[in-house]
Amino acid sequence: MRSRVLRAAAAIFVITMLFSCSGRSEQRSARRSEDSEESAVRIGFSVATDTFIIERWNKDIKVFNSAAGELGAEVLLQMSAGGTQAQIEQIRYLLNQEIDVLVVLPNDTDMLAGVVRAANERDIPVISYDRLIQDVPVRAFISFDNEKVGRLFGEALTEAVPTGRYLIVNGSVRDNNSYRVNSGLRQVIDPYVEQGDIEIVDEIWLEAWSSDEARERISEVLERTTDIDAISAANDQIANAAIQLLSERRMAGDVAVVGQDADLLSTQRVVEGLQLMTVYKPIHELATRAVEIAVAIAENRAPEPDRYATNGSGTEIPFYVEDPQAVFSWNMDETIIRDGFHSAEDVYRTIDREDDTGQN
Repeated sequence: MRSRVLRAAAAIFVITMLFSCSGRSEQRSARRSEDSEESAVRIGFSVATDTFIIERWNKDIKVFNSAAGELGAEVLLQMSAGGTQAQIEQIRYLLNQEIDVLVVLPNDTDMLAGVVRAANERDIPVISYDRLIQDVPVRAFISFDNEKVGRLFGEALTEAVPTGRYLIVNGSVRDNNSYRVNSGLRQVIDPYVEQGDIEIVDEIWLEAWSSDEARERISEVLERTTDIDAISAANDQIANAAIQLLSERRMAGDVAVVGQDADLLSTQRVVEGLQLMTVYKPIHELATRAVEIAVAIAENRAPEPDRYATNGSGTEIPFYVEDPQAVFSWNMDETIIRDGFHSAEDVYRTIDREDDTGQN
């Protein structure tokens, strides 16, 4: 009863997609040999974020389910915007559904160690998706190179604004990726800071990936000073909040702003000149590879990782890394539009675009 109430209060819903495949996991091989219908690798997919308004996560889920279907996998998907306790409840639910492998997009990377240990004790391999769960061994971690995301931020900003006053708005303190992005950013800008070319006006750490919180915190800074030349925003939702506040002060376009995720609004603002750059992370490659790795691990044939990561557990975690790309107005067509992430019609909707002859 308590679990049902918690799930209802957190607006958890379960989407079960049934497919068939020829793969066999060792855990279920005996049962499958007796029942030919029990042939699919069964993936539990737990997704919890601060909000599902973020465009990014809807793309991940859609591609993940599509890729699973193509491989003939069976997916039990649970989604929640209800916080960490809600995710713990949904993972407990999944562990009782005879899954072969568990894929987790964690809401809080520090608070899931207990329930992941429960999965490990039951010999259910756990894959950490996009964000690395801390303090407990997991079978694999798949994400983008988040330090590179930060370096791309720094490289874009220092090229556009080699001298000036910077505001840094980091992501959630509960997400290890926030620290990796910040580390990459600092690798680039700290030498400029040390030689006096760049001054950090303020550095904000958010409690959650919340545009409302970001807007409030950035507004507090702008009330103290509008002498800002560049803003490093941890994602495009935060960049959007910053640009809205700059627009209210007629500063939009004069302050260099960067973000990540290539949200449609941000790509439009990049071509409009209101946002300097967004980091494009090819979601199709990440989610598809996650499914492939999940099926392979379930069948005891895990591929070689690209590298290893540490998460405080004392065990090196196999890390499968996808590459992010910096997208400016000048390379929008050969990145985001070429890949079909957004259409040219949508990206350029708000501006008049010249054709190849130079005529409008």
